[in-house]
Amino acid sequence: MDEVMMEMESDASGTPTSAQSTRHPRLSAVVIALCKGAVDRQADLRLWQDLLQLQAAVAEYVEVLGLRLHLDEAEGYAFLQSQTQEDEAEKLPRLVARRQLSFPVSLLLALLREKMAEADASGEGQRVIVSRDEVVEMIRVFLPAGSNEVRLIDQVDGYLNQVIKMGFARRLKGEEKMIELHRIIKSFVDAQWLSEFDVRLQAYRQHLAAAEARA
Repeated sequence: MDEVMMEMESDASGTPTSAQSTRHPRLSAVVIALCKGAVDRQADLRLWQDLLQLQAAVAEYVEVLGLRLHLDEAEGYAFLQSQTQEDEAEKLPRLVARRQLSFPVSLLLALLREKMAEADASGEGQRVIVSRDEVVEMIRVFLPAGSNEVRLIDQVDGYLNQVIKMGFARRLKGEEKMIELHRIIKSFVDAQWLSEFDVRLQAYRQHLAAAEARA
């Protein structure tokens, strides 16, 4: 036991051990930020730079909690995902909650993802900004004709608030009706998600057409 302790002390005074390498003064701030939600390069450049520097240490740290670090350096975002746990007996409680999205919020996410794809294709740059009025018009197409305007705007504000709370967008300071999309939306709303949602969308359109025919 004494020999082991002496060896550990020798390591502490010389080359840092793996455990000590994670004791970076900014490690706690980075991990806490990730536990709260996504880390975005545009939202906090210093935090993003710290994350890049500590990427290996962060991944090792959160792995103990049953989480996996997903980092996209090109797009400039990172978030935590629950690891797949095949052994039922050793499953850990989920630290990253799964969200059941309503149809309107799913629709809005699909439309915003399409908006980002259009911006990328046109070469407009990293920032994608839409107005609340644009969002209203995007959703109006999928609603029955003659929908109440005031109610529609209130509903869209509610949907946008949910999208913002999930970390997919943010309101611009001083311009509350302007929304900047976070590029992390590309990771969550991928081709498979869109394909599955398209099935629901087709069913909704059929339901809407049937309702209008009966009116």
